[in-house]
Amino acid sequence: MGISSREAILAAARRSAQAHGFGGLNFRDLADAVGIKAASIYHHFPSKADLGAAVARRYWQDTAAHLDAMLEATPDPVRCLHQYPSVFRASLESGNRLCLCSFMAAEYDDLPEAVKKEVQAFADVNVAWLSRVLTAAGVVSPQQSEPRARAIFAAVAGAQLMARSRADVSLFDALIESYRAAGLLPA
Repeated sequence: MGISSREAILAAARRSAQAHGFGGLNFRDLADAVGIKAASIYHHFPSKADLGAAVARRYWQDTAAHLDAMLEATPDPVRCLHQYPSVFRASLESGNRLCLCSFMAAEYDDLPEAVKKEVQAFADVNVAWLSRVLTAAGVVSPQQSEPRARAIFAAVAGAQLMARSRADVSLFDALIESYRAAGLLPA
């Protein structure tokens, strides 16, 4: 088993966690999805906690890289703020899934400490990026950027949750537009 098996396990675990949360991570189901024996997963991830932490860590790292790439490709910070909700919309478009870390945050009391840390890192990465971009866009002062960033992050994640509960991406879009109309997000 090389890196490709580990990556295949992480990819299958990501899909599963986005649909069923940490509680839905099942080594037997993941092994079937990857085409390996369940015992082989333990070679890479000795416990469910190790797997959950690795999946959540990869998720926030991928998100951070995506946000940075978006800012690099679109140097206009207002335009980046306009594109930000699309990061969450993509999960809904992929089988009505949730953001992995949002789903796991709902399970917070039942998460191992290592997984909690990675879930919190996802929120921190989003808030830090939003804060930086809000300041660069001149939308708010540096002192106001973090509270505004937290509000935007919470609102977009909440819109995703509402849309998922109705299996309706158009509800997500309508909520995002209402945030723009109310001034939470730049129009």
